[in-house]
Amino acid sequence: MTGIIDLYVDGACLGNPGPGGWAAIIVAPEAHHQVEIKGREANTTNNRMEILAAINGLAQTPEGAPVTVHSDSQYLVNTMTRGWKRRANLDLWQKLDGVVAHRSVRWQWIKGHAGHPENERADALANEMAGPPSGQREGNGQSQGEVSPLSHQGVPGLTHLDSQGRARMVDVTDKGETEREAVARGTVLMMAETFRAIEAGQVAKGDVLSVAQVAGILAAKETPHLIPLCHPLRLTQVTVDFQLDKERPGVNITATVKTRGQTGVEMEALTAVAVAALTVYDMCKAMDPGMRIEGIRLARKRGGKSGEVVLE
Repeated sequence: MTGIIDLYVDGACLGNPGPGGWAAIIVAPEAHHQVEIKGREANTTNNRMEILAAINGLAQTPEGAPVTVHSDSQYLVNTMTRGWKRRANLDLWQKLDGVVAHRSVRWQWIKGHAGHPENERADALANEMAGPPSGQREGNGQSQGEVSPLSHQGVPGLTHLDSQGRARMVDVTDKGETEREAVARGTVLMMAETFRAIEAGQVAKGDVLSVAQVAGILAAKETPHLIPLCHPLRLTQVTVDFQLDKERPGVNITATVKTRGQTGVEMEALTAVAVAALTVYDMCKAMDPGMRIEGIRLARKRGGKSGEVVLE
């Protein structure tokens, strides 16, 4: 990625302290669209939401990238540029320092509600997330967005470790069941000759996409046996879809997984994409050992206390 990434962040809180929301909008120089991410906390402050928006937004940019962070929070910008003393929210400042250290970050204060479209959009999303999710307020005070800044049990920030640093499965006993969905994506890049063979169904090992589709669906169902400490879930739907991209050339893979349960299905969707991609590679490697699997990522999730988190 070349050029400067623009990151617009904002936070909101009802009551201060009270229910809050954060949002970040990522505009990459080569992108034809902007990426929006958002989340909420049940009991927080406006300042914490401002910092958390910057943490989560920066975490979605590549390490080493030049990023300009635009914010209407003088608290955030001046603390990072003018050395304002950090008297509170030390846990979040430490986390922010960590993500900043791996990027070239420039901080830009902008006046709020002054006609900046991305800033206005971030403000609207943050306020939306500060409101009740699906008509009801849920939560235990933890961050409910894509990244949780601090767990309140066990080792800080590591929910899969207990207070002695030993592995554990996260206890979801007291969490209510909700409809949950996750969408993941990835790509297999290849030579034009390989692409044409897949498209025409002329690969020696058989119908590549049909086999990869079945493999991805089976992999989603087997995720708790492959990834340590994942909860076994009763999946209600798994789809694995392919888009042939002649320009690159390559095969774009999208997996969508749904359940009604106490925890999310992000890992199931990501595993489905990974195994589907590996199956494409395995079936074609004899003719194209230089194929590349890349860009496996979570695109969207919804359900539970976090509501909806949209990454692309």
